[in-house]
Amino acid sequence: MVEAVLIDLFSLPANLQNNIQGLLHNTLETIEKCSSIHAPCVYVMCCQRQGCERKGEQEFLLPALRGFQSLKRRLEVVCAQTTAAALYTIKQRLDEKDLSIIKVILPTLRKDLMKVYIDHLFTAVYQFEFEDLHTVSDCENLQISERQPEGQTLPSQDVALIRSEIQMYLESLPSLKGELTILRSSLIPDDIFLHGFTTRTGGISYIPTLSSCNLFSSSKRRDPQVVVKENLRRLANAAGFNPEAFHRVKIDHANAVCIMGKTEPDNYDGIVTNQKGVTLAAPGADCIPVLFADPVRKACGAAHSGWKGTLLGVSMATVNAMVSEYGCNMKDILVVLGPSVGPCCYKLPHESAKEFHRIDPKCVRLFDSASPYIDIRRATRILLERGGILPENIQDDSITDPNQNITFCTACHPDKFYSHFRDGTNFGTQIGFISIKD
Repeated sequence: MVEAVLIDLFSLPANLQNNIQGLLHNTLETIEKCSSIHAPCVYVMCCQRQGCERKGEQEFLLPALRGFQSLKRRLEVVCAQTTAAALYTIKQRLDEKDLSIIKVILPTLRKDLMKVYIDHLFTAVYQFEFEDLHTVSDCENLQISERQPEGQTLPSQDVALIRSEIQMYLESLPSLKGELTILRSSLIPDDIFLHGFTTRTGGISYIPTLSSCNLFSSSKRRDPQVVVKENLRRLANAAGFNPEAFHRVKIDHANAVCIMGKTEPDNYDGIVTNQKGVTLAAPGADCIPVLFADPVRKACGAAHSGWKGTLLGVSMATVNAMVSEYGCNMKDILVVLGPSVGPCCYKLPHESAKEFHRIDPKCVRLFDSASPYIDIRRATRILLERGGILPENIQDDSITDPNQNITFCTACHPDKFYSHFRDGTNFGTQIGFISIKD
């Protein structure tokens, strides 16, 4: 069932402009007639002319909007100077109400254009169906169908202009939840390496569990790639790295490692390089973002270590890649564990807990319970030390000085960090990043 209807009157072709009120009235009449029980939300999108004395097309719409009492509370006119701004505002309204099934009623000539905007501003969470503005006249046309949108047919230069419009609009948005904050380790020398761990503030993501500096987009979440890209651009500006030379691990919750400059695996949870100016990153939203630095051989790495990756030894696999590829010495490699879910909050089923108990009984609390508490950080440290990393070269939650500790529990600090464990499936993601300075 359609949950929302978007009527696009933004740039009507000349043959429809003279009948804008009639078109809108007939369309709303059809929606009201067909939705008497479960009336959908209705958004009318129109143009706000810059520097114009009148308010744009909105004043011409008012007569057509009168009289639709059942839709009154669910109807909103959204005026903006660009399609990107109007559509992004409507997306915020949809997300506030958790709506995902949308009927778009628009002029035929706008259809391919609108699909490009939607492809960039929405994810696979949403389902769209399109209907020509002048053909909406019966209830059958307002029912969502299984028909998929046609492929994009716009010229590449038009697509590029749309991308530029979206980017310019997103860049103009204010940061949410305060300034962008980066946590840094005193263990990694800042004269050789640029590094840090992000928090959740300073970005433009507005959905509560994703707000505000979410740095990962997924088909299962509501934050599109363009928003994540803008968050990354702001992070890069604040941190001082090039977002065009940014490489994030491709999560598989295993122990494969990518060597920059060599054939890239399909999936990997560790990545290493000795190239200057290349920024490596590992995400985390409970899983540990782990950073590696060798100031002697000038090499670095990043790894994503969840409970599966921890058991599979992804951190030592990343260390071993640095040793074999760049001739690093174990005693020179520095390892920092970033914000991640702590043993205070994290539970696993008993069968999985057994594996951590085998590493060290102290990695498990309440072992005899159905879901014991697990310390994946302690397990990571133990495996690193057994592999040859010096204890003093590992920074984790064993640091008691609050000014030095950066391995916070993500689940315990909702104001600072995202947490899958705490927030559920529509969660945000922070990252750990590192590069070798030029």
